[in-house]
Amino acid sequence: MSLELINISKTFQHDNAQENLTALTDISFTVDDGAFISIIGPSGCGKTTLLKIISGLEQPSTGKIFLKQIEVMEPSGQVGLIFQEYALFPWRTVIDNVAFSLEIQNIPRKIRRDRARYFLSKFGLEGFENKFPKELSGGMKQRVAIARTLINDPKLLLMDEPFGAIDSQTRNAMQEFLLNIWQETKKTILFVSHNIDETVFLSQKVLGLSQRPGTIKLSLPIDLPYPRERTGQEFNRYRKQILDYLSEERTTLDR
Repeated sequence: MSLELINISKTFQHDNAQENLTALTDISFTVDDGAFISIIGPSGCGKTTLLKIISGLEQPSTGKIFLKQIEVMEPSGQVGLIFQEYALFPWRTVIDNVAFSLEIQNIPRKIRRDRARYFLSKFGLEGFENKFPKELSGGMKQRVAIARTLINDPKLLLMDEPFGAIDSQTRNAMQEFLLNIWQETKKTILFVSHNIDETVFLSQKVLGLSQRPGTIKLSLPIDLPYPRERTGQEFNRYRKQILDYLSEERTTLDR
């Protein structure tokens, strides 16, 4: 078992006690080593907050999280976090963006650049080493962001809507790219998305959060072989199950 969440809840405290906001309540699940799990749910249900708690950037109000049987208390190199925003340094070249975390660890320049070149080669970015982020397409920027995270060899990769800012054609290509990277590296991935087709295409299991305060209301294994046919009958059956779940959550909100 790679990751274990036990009764996680999160309430944001305000000066006025009447304005306290409970974002998450009683969330418990486990993730096996090398699994690809997606989290889906209505807007504002706490998906990003949950990833921040798992990464150690936020502390839960109650509950505990264990990664490789060690309690998560603060950020560490064991967990990589990728957001929708590429968060690349605009004044640094591609190779220096990818090598940045090695630089702050005082790893010698040649070693960190050689390692960065290896990832750039794996990610189809040869020839762009000395370009700046403004010279890259959206898909290329996200590949640089993923390379910058993987260069640290994290055990767990947390991805929060990583393809939400790119066009649909590039998004499909990036999904296939990520699938190949996952199958090659065997990293454990927790992936937040609003895109139903994306979650069915990528995931071994989909977890659905309820309306706020978010709690686990859906746990749906996706029992389809890879690569997956997006227009296949079984694919659409899983897609409909998730759509039905989200529709029920919207109906609950309207009651």
